[in-house]
Amino acid sequence: MNRMLVAIAASMALGLAACATTPVVYTDFDPSAQFGQYRTYSWQEEKAERAAPLMQQRIINAIDAQLSAKGWSRAPSGSSDVVVAASVDSRQEYDIDTYYDPFWGWGGWGWGGCCWGHGGYWGAGYGWNNSTVRAYTVGTLNVDMFDARTKRAIWRGSAESTVHRDPARQTADIYTAVQQMFATFPPGSVPTPAPTKQ
Repeated sequence: MNRMLVAIAASMALGLAACATTPVVYTDFDPSAQFGQYRTYSWQEEKAERAAPLMQQRIINAIDAQLSAKGWSRAPSGSSDVVVAASVDSRQEYDIDTYYDPFWGWGGWGWGGCCWGHGGYWGAGYGWNNSTVRAYTVGTLNVDMFDARTKRAIWRGSAESTVHRDPARQTADIYTAVQQMFATFPPGSVPTPAPTKQ
């Protein structure tokens, strides 16, 4: 029984650790866009679609802070170089954990018809198993940029992470995701390291 409890506890700990992921970030951009010419931006809408109101404000603030750090200035709608839009999506995912309780024992000693002797072997057998299903929410933050004059999409950042119930952890994940998203923004601002010689 002790082995069974230890196995269950270890499996649960590994499963929970897998869910507590840091944001995974991807970016894409139009290579023909002249990012060096952009200096101002405005919001298409001052909110992140499908996000709770407080989280909308935090997403907007996090993006504003990153663009300001890159030297971009926020301008009134209709007078900016770039238009920014943000949206949030979520989906349910499931983990299924199955726990097995193996046991060890003698195959058996007993009467074999003619004599008393060993009727089996020492080895592993199978006990019971139990499966649990754990549901969790995965959230995706998408940030899109458009050239205000041509209306063409020029950049997109996406971040995906498990959504925590604790608002403080949600906020921390938002700021971490946005910081990673803009780490190499604008495209071409961070030199690509030369390949190492083998």
